[in-house]
Amino acid sequence: MNESPWKDRKEPAGEPTRRLTHGALERTGSDGQALRPAQPVRRRARAPELWLLAVSAVVAVLPLAVNNVNFHHVLIMFLIFASLGEAWNIITGLAGQTSFGHAAFFGIGAYAAAVAYFRHGISPWIGMAAGAVIATAVSAVVSYPVFRLKGHYFAIATLAVAEIIFQLFVSWSYVEGATGISIPVAAEGLATFQFHTSKLPYCYITLAAFVGTVLVFRRVEESRLGYYLRAIKGSEEAAMAMGINPARYKLYAMMISAFITSIFGSIYAQYILYIDPFMVFALAISMKIVLLTVLGGLGSVWGPVLGAAILIPLSEYTRILLGGTGKGIDLIVFGALIVVVACFQPQGIVGLMRSHGRRRAERGVSGDARRDATAVA
Repeated sequence: MNESPWKDRKEPAGEPTRRLTHGALERTGSDGQALRPAQPVRRRARAPELWLLAVSAVVAVLPLAVNNVNFHHVLIMFLIFASLGEAWNIITGLAGQTSFGHAAFFGIGAYAAAVAYFRHGISPWIGMAAGAVIATAVSAVVSYPVFRLKGHYFAIATLAVAEIIFQLFVSWSYVEGATGISIPVAAEGLATFQFHTSKLPYCYITLAAFVGTVLVFRRVEESRLGYYLRAIKGSEEAAMAMGINPARYKLYAMMISAFITSIFGSIYAQYILYIDPFMVFALAISMKIVLLTVLGGLGSVWGPVLGAAILIPLSEYTRILLGGTGKGIDLIVFGALIVVVACFQPQGIVGLMRSHGRRRAERGVSGDARRDATAVA
């Protein structure tokens, strides 16, 4: 039996060595004794959470500082679509599965809350919870076979599923079909989820849901699930070779994404108090979610926020100022922005900011090196 050539190998005297112990690097002396206990690598300061706190504080103050109904409406829509972008970012930004059918989950949530109160007089909060569960179940049933497809075939399949669900609701008399549902006006209050004298309660409810969504995204991103999803996005074959089941974890990501999307569909329905299939299952909703996330930065926690901060005010204010004559102008401008960003930085605005930061850091390092060289000379 051949002996290992490393059996009698010894480290040079006096030279410290390193070894990996429980995932942490431990320095040892020539006698094998640890020079210091192994410490796990500390995580960087949680900058995204600090930024979230700052953004939330600013958004919380804005409705009080700007007493304008139109501004409050734009702020609510911004928070809704930024959150929808975060939800879509889980399945596409982390897992790499491009979905064009998220309007289906949005519509299910909207109809669940509306039908619960319209048909049965049940609290819209209960309807919201039921809608989230239904949307999650639908995503699980539909996505499992669809995940057998890859690339643009998967994207087309999600679009087809959304269209099937849309046609179902158009023809379904129980949900008033194409006519839509006008949610009965009830006494103002949190229990009925209706506020008639001010939009401020809607602002703060949507803000709370937005903060929760960002925290969920961050939790998924930093968890084992997030690492698995990024591995799947990089290469499914390599992920399978490491023992990861791509279908299972993509399904988890889609279920989480559908759950969140449905909740904001319910919030939207209670805010508008009227829905129909052409409004909540529209392809335009899915496209807005995709566009704002791609513009802001796919896979980044702040990408959807930056994208929504540009698209939603542009869309709402052109509608407010120009009415029907301005329809489509927002998408023209937004499309031009995406083309420009894609040409220079495919990773969106977040990618531009990161590359700019790297260039500044490199210039700073090179400047320090030149000063050191001058001092030595």
